[in-house]
Amino acid sequence: MVTVQPEQASTLAAIAAEGTFDAAAQRLHLTPSAISQRVRALEVAVGRPVLRRVRPVELTPAGEAVVRFARQLELLSGDLSDQLEPEPAGSAPRITLVVNADSLHTWALPALAQVAEAVQLTILREDQDHSLDLVRAGTAHAAITATATPVPGCTSRPLGVMRYRPACTPAFAARWFPDGVTGAALAAAPVVVYDEKDDLQDRFLRRRRRTVAHPPRHHVPATHEFGRAIQLGLGWGMLPELQLAQLEPGTVVPLAPSAHLDVPLHWQQWRLSTGALDRVAAAISGAAEVLRR
Repeated sequence: MVTVQPEQASTLAAIAAEGTFDAAAQRLHLTPSAISQRVRALEVAVGRPVLRRVRPVELTPAGEAVVRFARQLELLSGDLSDQLEPEPAGSAPRITLVVNADSLHTWALPALAQVAEAVQLTILREDQDHSLDLVRAGTAHAAITATATPVPGCTSRPLGVMRYRPACTPAFAARWFPDGVTGAALAAAPVVVYDEKDDLQDRFLRRRRRTVAHPPRHHVPATHEFGRAIQLGLGWGMLPELQLAQLEPGTVVPLAPSAHLDVPLHWQQWRLSTGALDRVAAAISGAAEVLRR
């Protein structure tokens, strides 16, 4: 049975957070030599390397598991302290979440506001197809993700389906799609993309064309500005139904009335129960009732 000492785990977590042994030593008020000794002892205990000694350091899968363990200990310790001796106002436990930009913009933030007095929130914005990287690395306690299969040490439950529709302004549709949403028109019409990780527009293009299309692209990596760019006629793009409902009627129209993409969302969190994490999970689950089933 592998036994990892809490100070070894917290040391590795500090190295992962700071990026170097020296910076971790300063954070923990230890010498770099003491940090190195703890890491060597940890690697002996787990029987494999826990990090790659580059700048900044990179965790191995074993190292990611140890860092998750360290973060879980920190969360559980805070929960125990709160039960034994409630902390004064302003020292609520901190929960780190990964939320995709569209969920944050349309439905998740009001839910998190409901628990803001009980927990301190750190919200990391990441694409729903990449959010689990931060949970796997131990950076975040939970995530809204498009992946149903739980990562090691986590539980997963479905939240609902977020539906996206291709949309543009009426003037843009008249100019670029006078004969409807044809393959030729899609290959030429400018498209708005959130960032390099956003593949929703390409997924729609693959459904509508037999060959690969490379239309002109505008990258707008902010949710409000992404919708605004479509409203201003920069191009067409995939907008959540929930966001379309918030726009002034007539300013943006669907490219094709029945066209859509569905993205199932899931809540993945560490496999532990604390008062703070349970409150956040309950708030997210309740707010997700607005999603399609």
